[in-house]
Amino acid sequence: MKVVAFNGSARRKGNTALLLEHVTAELGKADIQTEIVHLAGKSIQGCIACMKCHRSKDRRCTVDTDYMNECIAKMDAADGILLGSPTYFADVSTEMKALIDRAGMVAKANDDMFRRKVGAAVVAVRRAGAIHAFDSMNHFFLISQMIVPGASYWNIGIGLDRGDVAADSEGLQTMVTLGQNMAWLMKRLGT
Repeated sequence: MKVVAFNGSARRKGNTALLLEHVTAELGKADIQTEIVHLAGKSIQGCIACMKCHRSKDRRCTVDTDYMNECIAKMDAADGILLGSPTYFADVSTEMKALIDRAGMVAKANDDMFRRKVGAAVVAVRRAGAIHAFDSMNHFFLISQMIVPGASYWNIGIGLDRGDVAADSEGLQTMVTLGQNMAWLMKRLGT
């Protein structure tokens, strides 16, 4: 079993990465292979609504001038998908939004290719807006017919500067619980 995690932060080693690392550590303890993909510094553009993916049906975005098709291929090959984003103006980062829009469109065009994979979202936030960002990522999972595990609280870590979420003990415990529940669910599903 494998989970691919996408860090949608502009900081490779920031709070979002720290939260994802806590979740993936628990998955690793359950013998689930993990990979964290950092979108920082990658060329990723938004969906251009060309709808060519609905005609080609080749599990790829027809825009092939950026990093997106590598991300889609990783999602397709994985049994579980973790999305992590900082909160930017009460929503996900632009890189995460592009990933959601384009991967989601390709998945829909290819008979819901992420159907029944396990998906979970984590959010780093300074103060407010995290629930909207959390909802944006969960909407991707739900419209893709994925299965979303719960945790002990909303999957949010609070902090502004790099490493600040390390002081949010409740947030870190939530990530541990999420990783344990995601592993439990994946094993029950036999993905």
